[in-house]
Amino acid sequence: MERRDLIKASLALGGSIVVGGCRPWPRPPSHGAIRRSILDRSPAESGIDTVVVVMMENRSFDSYLGWLARDHDYIDAGRRRYGRRFSVDGKQRQRFPGPDGAPVDTYRRIHFPDPDPWRACGHPDPGHGWNAGRAQRDGGFLAEGSGNDIFALGYFEGEDLPVYDALARRFVTCDRWHSSVLAPTYPNREYLLSGQSGGNKTNAFPTGDGFPWDTVVDRLARAGVTTADYYSDLPPLALWGSRMGPHLRTIDGYYEDAAAGRLPQVTFVDPAFVGDARSDDHPHGDPRAAQRFVRDVFAAFARSPQWRNGLFVLTYDEWGGFFDHERPPHLPDERASDVDEDDFSQAGFRVPTLLASPRALPGAIDHQQYDHTSVLRFLEWRFLGAPARGPRARTPWYLTERDRHANNPGELLSAEYFEPDLHFDPDLHIPDPTAGCGPEGATTTTAAALEPSPWEEGLASGYWERVGLTSLPA
Repeated sequence: MERRDLIKASLALGGSIVVGGCRPWPRPPSHGAIRRSILDRSPAESGIDTVVVVMMENRSFDSYLGWLARDHDYIDAGRRRYGRRFSVDGKQRQRFPGPDGAPVDTYRRIHFPDPDPWRACGHPDPGHGWNAGRAQRDGGFLAEGSGNDIFALGYFEGEDLPVYDALARRFVTCDRWHSSVLAPTYPNREYLLSGQSGGNKTNAFPTGDGFPWDTVVDRLARAGVTTADYYSDLPPLALWGSRMGPHLRTIDGYYEDAAAGRLPQVTFVDPAFVGDARSDDHPHGDPRAAQRFVRDVFAAFARSPQWRNGLFVLTYDEWGGFFDHERPPHLPDERASDVDEDDFSQAGFRVPTLLASPRALPGAIDHQQYDHTSVLRFLEWRFLGAPARGPRARTPWYLTERDRHANNPGELLSAEYFEPDLHFDPDLHIPDPTAGCGPEGATTTTAAALEPSPWEEGLASGYWERVGLTSLPA
């Protein structure tokens, strides 16, 4: 059965997908504990038994969700529910000095006069490496060494990203969620899964059969908690080698398992990272392909029997070189250093993050500071004996000092179940993505070359062959 047929078959059981409610909350969402949060209950009584984590690629908060700060309907609804102090820390309309010192304004991407403004063919992939990120932090997003041109200053409105618009209006948006390190994709995905990158600053592959240090998957498996990574073409979990083989499943299995109510307790779902049809949101992929992917993955979970006691976490690995107005913080880390070029305590810029659950406060903003290890912290609290808040350690529940000190993102999940009265349309219309850039369209406007794909990098290093991934799924 095809993926879309599976989704539609599950929907036929209950009509449109029910995902919300509007019960007033007793006080505005803010830092710290919220009355009747699930974190005030024992983990077993939290009402969360299945966690689905989707990590997309290379977009910043201001570029993708900054429109929430200007959306009068959204802000007015938040103030009716939570009080007059309700706000979003978003700022899409900004100005940065260009290479000649003249100010350059941010702009709505789909209105830019490119032949394909969605994919931005002909522009360089914005800089998002260790050094480019520091150049952007210190000099702005068009600074020397940033690796950027005007593409990095583009933003989208809610109507351009209809799935995120719908999810943000019903569920919780985190406006202080940072990538874990000011570094590219793999180090941040390594922090998501293990609380560290092993000192890696780049997308380097392991030299042997995977990284040797523990992941949260190792810890969960030892505790008897079921875990899987459903991958579209390349599973990041495979960076830890062949020992992760039992936890790897292809994406078609996700839709089947969700419909049958047999998703593992902790489920990672990966978009497609390779080729013109990539759905990960990384330039020069089409954001509309990413919207379709998120729509389908979320709809399958929300129609699953496991949804009532579920949590869906959507985030991005790193900012991708796109602009954001908040300076990234420093966070506890064993590899912290006074030397900036060696400092792993330096978090990255903010990334779009949404928390969806029947227990999520409707249309709420969580202003607490998070990074990707906050996902670990939630899993460690729910399944591995961690305290709800703070670094207290009666048992060795944490992987590193980073996740030990991370904030738990369960604060704005209610101890009460919100009776449904809002709907998310799983067939929400998203226009067809355009064809890929192709060799000519992908030619950059600067001397910077496009990055090789992770598949190409892994093949060149021999890594995929060593862990038994010799071909891409069909």
